[in-house]
Amino acid sequence: MMARLNSVSDLDALKKDILSRRDSQKTKVSVCSGTGCRAYESEKVIDTLKAKLSENGLDEKVEVVTTGCHGFCELGPVMVIYPDETGYFRIKPEDVDDIVNDTLKEGKLVDRLLYVAPDGNVHAKESDIPFYKYQNRIVFGNSHFIDPENIEDYLALDGYQALATCLGTLSPEEVLEIVKKANLRGRGGGGFPAGQKWEATRNAPGEVKYVIVNADEGDPGAYMDRSILEGNPHSVLEGMLIGAYAIGCQQGFIYIRQEYPLAVEHLDRAIKQMREHGLLGENILGTGFNFDISVHRGAGAFVSGESSALMSSIEGRVGEPRPKYIRTSIAGVHGCPSDLNNVETWANVPIIINKGADWFTSIGTEGSSGTKIFSLVGKVNNTGLVEIPMGMKLEDIIFKIGGGIRNGKKFKAVQTGGPSGGVIPENMLDLPVDFDALSQVGSMMGSGGMIVMDEDTCMVDVAKYFLEFLADESCGKCVPCREGITQMLHILKMICAGEGRPGDLELLEEVAAMVKECSLCALGQSAPNPVLSSLKYFRAEYEAHVNDKYCPAHICKDLVTYQIDPAKCKGCGKCLRNCPVGAITGEKKKPHVIDLDKCTKCDTCFMVCPPKFRAVTKLSGNETLPVAEVEEDQV
Repeated sequence: MMARLNSVSDLDALKKDILSRRDSQKTKVSVCSGTGCRAYESEKVIDTLKAKLSENGLDEKVEVVTTGCHGFCELGPVMVIYPDETGYFRIKPEDVDDIVNDTLKEGKLVDRLLYVAPDGNVHAKESDIPFYKYQNRIVFGNSHFIDPENIEDYLALDGYQALATCLGTLSPEEVLEIVKKANLRGRGGGGFPAGQKWEATRNAPGEVKYVIVNADEGDPGAYMDRSILEGNPHSVLEGMLIGAYAIGCQQGFIYIRQEYPLAVEHLDRAIKQMREHGLLGENILGTGFNFDISVHRGAGAFVSGESSALMSSIEGRVGEPRPKYIRTSIAGVHGCPSDLNNVETWANVPIIINKGADWFTSIGTEGSSGTKIFSLVGKVNNTGLVEIPMGMKLEDIIFKIGGGIRNGKKFKAVQTGGPSGGVIPENMLDLPVDFDALSQVGSMMGSGGMIVMDEDTCMVDVAKYFLEFLADESCGKCVPCREGITQMLHILKMICAGEGRPGDLELLEEVAAMVKECSLCALGQSAPNPVLSSLKYFRAEYEAHVNDKYCPAHICKDLVTYQIDPAKCKGCGKCLRNCPVGAITGEKKKPHVIDLDKCTKCDTCFMVCPPKFRAVTKLSGNETLPVAEVEEDQV
């Protein structure tokens, strides 16, 4: 354990010492070891790589950096080799020999591991890949170079210099003014200016105050906060210390999901290292500033992401929201003023202090400064975490960064803001992505979920899916949310089952308005968004379900039948062999037939039918197969 840092000059001296021990001429191999890549054996890749380097006597020339998420999660494990910035994807342990022998020893590329774009272009350099090229990675920027378990990696990249600046040269009031001037808005969904929240907590009566990190990331498909904590936990911890200094508090909490074991492990280790270096506890950097942090694990309830519910959980009570007659910035944890910001918000704070408020506001839009990290998922070619400047158009995110829609399908809609967000149709693809623009069209920023949908998506089914999630996650404390969401879900289920009735859509809108207006917390208040936005932009699709018992996307099972087109069926037998209930019959090289009484509509036959034939067809409403003569020999 190293000696405690007793001053800002000690921190500067430590940074110089760390840099003096590092060889800038070394080749650096950055390998992602976040949760996603670990699922594809990235740890085994790293162990194999280190062993091969040792066997080849390259230990002194090549440094392996085990990092957090690189963003391009669907192509993991991901490796980037510096200084050439060569990017390799979907690496397996057996690929390591070629990487060492060809690239690290001979400087040659391993072509099969390079990125191939949807248009067929091959990119060897990571920054040339469209997925990365159009991003602005100011929060994720250093993740490629930091081992989250080694505080020295963070310190070498100016880590804790922002804290040193605040404690050494700025008053708490000056720090507060910088954050307010930067117009840093909360990245957790609400978009409330962080500086105003800090100021309210600072000015609230009472000596004991708290700062809290909300890492209870519960949106389906969202994992931005998890990846920051797994890859660069010190950026969040430093931001937290700066906030505590500006507000005037000595205790902080990190509220994190139980389901994030790697993030918790890296947080615990980072906090331990901070204590060892004198960056946490009493008299930090010899400035008289005292601050400590506790990590609190949540129990997986989505509603605990709401501020008052989260604070109730920290107190050891059930995570339920309470009426906000008094804001949590005035009376939060144990009745004391408490400032709550999410992971990404805190991670922006050191960057703002180091680079200045004017620099931060030069990125983004007038009302939404800086960048935002999104989880780009769904029917898009390139899925993963993307960090974009506020104001970038949806079209650029989906078609430039995301590489367009999979399998040449047509774009239909994008849903932003998690289960409580809204859907945005094709004619709004030029919409700039910021807090205000998304709210104006009936959606929201949320924590950063972005789900892309293609022509095969049923918007009624999408609304039903999100309401199922929200009904399950409602704490049930207030009647409007508990019963209102349940009734909306019941109506949607009836519509998807072909049992919709005239007046159902108007009833949906009436119940949604009540839930939105009368619910206790933001979960209920925003729950109608998927229904209202999809009704607004895709009402004809709802009407088809109700009036014609027809699902245009052929998704709703009760409105769909499966048939085999005899004019297209070649009798290959794939559907027959894969049908789990034996509903398909037919001779080899002859058209097959589905017994509709046995068919469970599992979609297996549709999925296994060779694309060149597409003989299995989904029909809905009054649709029928085209009449066509069938040749005797179908082969």
